[in-house]
Amino acid sequence: MMNREEIDQRKELIGRLVKEELYVPMKEKELAVFLEVRPEDRPALRQVLEELLAEGRLAISKRGKYSQPVHDAEKPAAGAGRPESADADLVGTYLSNPRGFGFVEIAGREEDLFIPEGQNNGAFHKDIVQVELAGDVLRGKRQEARVVRVVERAVSRVVGIYEQSPNFGFVIPDSSKISRDIFIPAERSQGAVDGHKVVAELTDYGDGGRNPEGRIIEILGHVNDPGVDILSIVKTFDLPQEFTEKVINQAARVAKEVSEADREGRRDLRDVTMVTIDGEDAKDLDDAVSLSIEGENYRLGVHIADVTNYVQESSALDREALNRGTSVYLVDRVIPMLPHALSNGICSLNEGTDRLALSCIMLISPAGEVLDYELAETVIRVDKRMTYAAVREMLEDKNPERIAEYQDFHPMFQAMEGLAAVLRRKRKKRGSIDFDFPESKIRLTPEGIPIEIKPYESDTATKIIEEFMLLANETVAQHFYWLEIPFIYRTHDDPDPEKIWQLSIFIRNFGYSLKLSRRGRSNSQEHGGDNLGMAKNDKRGTSSGSNSADEVHPKEIQKLLTKTEGTPHEALISRLALRSMKRAQYSAECTGHFGLACPYYCHFTSPIRRYPDLQIHRIIKEQLRGRLREERMEHYRLIMAEVAKQSSVRERRADEAEREVDKLKKTEYMEACIGEVYEGVISGITGWGIYVELPNTIEGMIHVASLAGDYYRYDEQNYEMVGKDTGRTFRLGQKIKIKVKDANRWERTIDFYLYEEEEE
Repeated sequence: MMNREEIDQRKELIGRLVKEELYVPMKEKELAVFLEVRPEDRPALRQVLEELLAEGRLAISKRGKYSQPVHDAEKPAAGAGRPESADADLVGTYLSNPRGFGFVEIAGREEDLFIPEGQNNGAFHKDIVQVELAGDVLRGKRQEARVVRVVERAVSRVVGIYEQSPNFGFVIPDSSKISRDIFIPAERSQGAVDGHKVVAELTDYGDGGRNPEGRIIEILGHVNDPGVDILSIVKTFDLPQEFTEKVINQAARVAKEVSEADREGRRDLRDVTMVTIDGEDAKDLDDAVSLSIEGENYRLGVHIADVTNYVQESSALDREALNRGTSVYLVDRVIPMLPHALSNGICSLNEGTDRLALSCIMLISPAGEVLDYELAETVIRVDKRMTYAAVREMLEDKNPERIAEYQDFHPMFQAMEGLAAVLRRKRKKRGSIDFDFPESKIRLTPEGIPIEIKPYESDTATKIIEEFMLLANETVAQHFYWLEIPFIYRTHDDPDPEKIWQLSIFIRNFGYSLKLSRRGRSNSQEHGGDNLGMAKNDKRGTSSGSNSADEVHPKEIQKLLTKTEGTPHEALISRLALRSMKRAQYSAECTGHFGLACPYYCHFTSPIRRYPDLQIHRIIKEQLRGRLREERMEHYRLIMAEVAKQSSVRERRADEAEREVDKLKKTEYMEACIGEVYEGVISGITGWGIYVELPNTIEGMIHVASLAGDYYRYDEQNYEMVGKDTGRTFRLGQKIKIKVKDANRWERTIDFYLYEEEEE
């Protein structure tokens, strides 16, 4: 243990360290590693930090990072920009909390600003607001601010339950982010009665002492009517359901059978044996595959419906598809990007019918290398419509009846299985990351009641299609990148350096390590026994030979997941690695895809349900036909960034809506399970409780207040909940038994108790 003199020396050392120009704010554990503090001296280090905080010589952020206090920092030089003040133009996004307070995210600021209750000036969740700073920054607290004005409204309509009074009514919003009820004058209620789910249009946003006001514009039905719950979510996210008459008529006019004129100029592949492989309920079949053996090589064809033949640029159909951005798949319905006359009709690659396609035909070596490829406009005829289940029964289960039923296709499926395995190995070898967290499969009654929820596991059939589509997407993206033609890429940026650094520190507790580059350190330094120097990737992911700060190669993440596979730490470390990743998006710039560890990637294979695929099909066809002259190139340069942005926004909206519907049905399902005991895995830990995921993918929370018998403290650095007196510890990935306490479908919350064996 350190004595008083050593403690004072450490204080001086840390005091000087945080003032260094190259110092990066660190957490306690990072400082311990950096300063080479022995494990037995960690309590003394904590004492050092607490004394420095008390003396005002150190500041701590909300994330537990120690830095130089603001009042000690050097003032900016002339011309270096002014400090923030009440006069500064601070504009950001307001994020409300159900308890009345909120936060404002401002680009370029490490920490959000805290908006106390009553200081939001009528701002709603996700409004763009201007704020001014208020008060000093207290130890361990966020900077406070108040909303000066709302710059741009994000909410114009609210979905909720109508409550009727004799002379007026209120709409209680479904969204917990809207903390105040909406006042509805009687003459604007449209005849709504108690218990109706309604859509209200806001006419007045209210202020500190007055509720927002609105008018009913749509009555969705009674809260207990079948389907109204999901319809409410559809309306909340403003998902367009109905197509306009103009769009429907246009789809009907173009959705004719393939004619001789349509076939003209296309390669005829109707004699090539090909199949579709989809789920049993799928109706929009937009991809077919073919495979043959040529010597020792494979000839793989990925054939995608030529939707652009029927959706002309700037037509009503095209504008509607861009507005929707993507099809939305909810548990009881699909909200398509294109009318059914196209998506389920002429653009669906139905068995035995002529269809127009764009084909990516690749010659692949036994090692999985693409030796040659060709993009072509084709006419195809699918020989067999296969399901994942049927292919799995043939290849995995070796079902003799299935093999006999599809005996003409069985050798091709066996070859597909072999090629997919080769491609998967090659992809993993380069560092492509696979997170095996199963999606939820939710089965409902005709009335919309959930009766079964289970994980949707991938199998041989799904992996075949996944590998073939990934390869086609990568091949197309690479082709157009080198042509330097305006395009839409699917990009995935490198992980957040801070999160990767935290992950690298945490996994040392389990004997694992990551090779990283660290800012302000030499690349020969070691962390956990591994050299930290990493060759920096350029924007396309190819090695450039230089080093950059806080960098990790995707192969390191994949190696980590492989090492933990089958261990007790697998779930824990997989979740933490996933949380360190950024979100993939669409971009007009090709900056590479970190998760797939590839420099070029796009979405080419689903033009029926994704607008970016539709857009790049249009570019591909113009290039194949020699029509991509300079004026057309300039046209695409002007629109690509906006199309990519719109597509990313619409994708996020669809994902959020799908998650909300899943949460709703999972909560409704658990209402019938109150009092039941299950074993689950701790999937998240926060200061207010422990999240537990059950084997059926349903997640609930054990509130910290219900952990009786001790006072529990959240250790953010180690992702643990620790009992102060007992020392009992709960960790991510740990298996525990729970009892279902409550489930509230309106708030979409599920509460658990910790189940102790003595309760038996």
